Amino acid sequence: MEYFLIFISAIFVNNIVLSQFLGICPFLGVSKKINTAAGMGVAVTFVLTVAVIVTYALQNWVLNPLELGYLQTIVFILVIAGLVQMLEMILKKVSPSLYQALGIFLPLITTNCCILGVSILVANATYNAQGLEPNLLTGVVYAIATSIGFAIALIIFAGIREQLAKVKVPKSMEGMAIALITAGLLALAFMGFSGVDHGIAMAMGH
Repeated sequence: MEYFLIFISAIFVNNIVLSQFLGICPFLGVSKKINTAAGMGVAVTFVLTVAVIVTYALQNWVLNPLELGYLQTIVFILVIAGLVQMLEMILKKVSPSLYQALGIFLPLITTNCCILGVSILVANATYNAQGLEPNLLTGVVYAIATSIGFAIALIIFAGIREQLAKVKVPKSMEGMAIALITAGLLALAFMGFSGVDHGIAMAMGH
């Protein structure tokens, strides 16, 4: 039940991009087409999940024992950069079209604050574990749920932007202006899920 609450909370209540405003760059940059948005969602899910596992191990088994916690950010960025390079090579071989579609935004995953932020939250055990003891398992569940929440928000936003491209908007609102307004309205819509996780927990007797 607790793992289910982690999923609900990370996807809807504390959505990483709409509630915590991490990962705004790819959210705005790769949301013009649904297929590209879906591809970015899959890429972020893979990188984030593996990054959390590797960075958690490094933090708890290398940095903390050697009292090198001050190197956390640098080490985590290097790990994420290596994972992105690996993903680039895989996509170039398996799906050249998706590789071309993602373009410059694939390397930008390296500095995606969503991935770095979640890795730090899990490594420092400062995320909401919904009553569970923060550990690697709950961290991985949180990372997967967070990336799913990111992908859902990205795909919904891309779908809206595809429709907006077919309608006439005022000249002053074209381009990024209407996109930012739409993102704000989408964030307000997700605020409607606030407290859902607590309601489910109470209903289930937790």
